[in-house]
Amino acid sequence: MSSTDMDPTFYRTAADAIGAPPETVAYIVAFDPAGQKNDAVTVIDVKPGSKTYGRVIGWADTPALGNELHHFGWNACSSAYKHEGHNIHGLQRRYLLVPGLRSSNIYVFDVGPDPRKPKLVKTIDGKTLSKKASYSRPHTIHCGPDGVFLTCLGGAEGDDDGPGGVALLDHNTFDVLGAWETERGPQHFHYDAWWHLNQNVLISSEWGSPSMIEKGVVPELLLGNKYGHAIHFWDLAAGKHFQRVDLGEEHQMALEVRPSHDPEATWGFVGVVISTKDLSAAVFHWFRDGDTWKAEKVISIPAEPADPDLLPPALKSFGAVPPFITDIDLSVDDKFLYVSCWTTGDLKQYDVSDPAHPVEVGSVRIGGVVSRAAHPAKPSMPLSGGPQMLEISRDGKRVYCTNSLYGSWDDQFYPDGVGAWMVKLDVNPDGGMTFDKDFFPHGEEFRGLRVHQIRLQGGDASTDSYCYRQSDV
Repeated sequence: MSSTDMDPTFYRTAADAIGAPPETVAYIVAFDPAGQKNDAVTVIDVKPGSKTYGRVIGWADTPALGNELHHFGWNACSSAYKHEGHNIHGLQRRYLLVPGLRSSNIYVFDVGPDPRKPKLVKTIDGKTLSKKASYSRPHTIHCGPDGVFLTCLGGAEGDDDGPGGVALLDHNTFDVLGAWETERGPQHFHYDAWWHLNQNVLISSEWGSPSMIEKGVVPELLLGNKYGHAIHFWDLAAGKHFQRVDLGEEHQMALEVRPSHDPEATWGFVGVVISTKDLSAAVFHWFRDGDTWKAEKVISIPAEPADPDLLPPALKSFGAVPPFITDIDLSVDDKFLYVSCWTTGDLKQYDVSDPAHPVEVGSVRIGGVVSRAAHPAKPSMPLSGGPQMLEISRDGKRVYCTNSLYGSWDDQFYPDGVGAWMVKLDVNPDGGMTFDKDFFPHGEEFRGLRVHQIRLQGGDASTDSYCYRQSDV
């Protein structure tokens, strides 16, 4: 199929993605941690000048209770240019695949006919995922070269704490094809996965098994360094594990992996929630050195001392707030890395033009366990929660952020509630960012639900893999 027949939102290069028309809507999943209301996919107007700018303009419920919608993604994207041997005739970035982290159900929403009105068209139940792939607790969606890659935290039903891994789904039918791995090696925990597409390498990370996370952080496990602390390297085409890189057992919970958007690059970043040595949080830079992959700590953010009377029970004995890096995101041009510090309330911006030596160039604060920093639109309203899920526009000019991490963890660190809010920041091309005072959907806009991951119309910085460096290849 020629490039002229491809979906115009499938971009051959990162530069093509940056130069394409900007998003006009954003999609956010919203959930009820109590399981008494239906979770939903919501639609936000992000077109400046619109009468409904910064407002919820679309809403689609899931049909069952207790899903805890968390991460989600597209059925297809720019990696379609590497679908050798697959029928991609008519393939479009049209469907959002939305897993329930607790229910293990997967919901497929069609946003093709009207991007403002997602329509539920298919449900894959947790039993089907378990039967066909031997996994549960689906987490992250990536549209890949062989299908839709779905990372899962748990094993099959009845073996919930069995090895997590990756399930493959068909791009068109959304049928569960099976487990992606053919040789797992030492990998047991799972969280995120992404790849260096032209290097035939997939990188995965580690959180913990379902029993370790579903009721909040387990202090004994954390202090015993029992959560995930490694990244894994795999043969992407074969599904074979070939190297484990331990970040150090004190570096607990290695979460989001963000490879360079350059298809020929061999480096990226992974965020680490907390160090049991000093309560700091970190970002590691991975890179290839000859035939070996290595990882080095390049960002360290210290804990902030705090009055124990202002801290939740989980933190009182420490007399400090650990930053808790719970998301990172890399701009499509690979210039800026954004780091969310969910408990202190900081969103930090680093220039990573030299990825081995990041330089902090911007920081804002909103929410936070102690600071409860307000948004400029409501300066007298203290905010709970902190910068959590991040998304960056393809052109790098806008950063969006929501405030909920995971239901039980929200309650553990913000016991008086996190509410629901979303913010947008405008980015200075030389570094620095400022809040958009006209953009602040919050509270009852989300009908009593909490909000988590964001996806942008036409793709965003954490969705697509690009296959070429030059458009004329």
